Amino acid sequence: MAQKINQSLPLEVLKSVALLGERIRTARLRRRLGMDELAKACGIGRRTLYRIENGEPGVAVGSMLAVLWKLGLLDTVRAVASPDDDEHGKILEAAQRPQRVRVPASDNDF
Repeated sequence: MAQKINQSLPLEVLKSVALLGERIRTARLRRRLGMDELAKACGIGRRTLYRIENGEPGVAVGSMLAVLWKLGLLDTVRAVASPDDDEHGKILEAAQRPQRVRVPASDNDF
């Protein structure tokens, strides 16, 4: 199953997942947490934590976020896909706005 996921995802995505896994492992080691201890605290299995740290793309997002939460890094994820930082989306939205806006005729009935 993991082989199918790896074949269907772009290389950039696979590299990003691998980098995130390495960063999570580094954060865990800096906190001197064992894999069993962190996995238990997050409510996930040791195997799932192993898969996260090894950059396997099929791991549930909730499991990854639970690990980041326990490591105190959940706030670093809040900026991901932020609408305020989506410059391309803002340009597309602006292009769909009408060029001029009609002002309703005022009722000058005295």
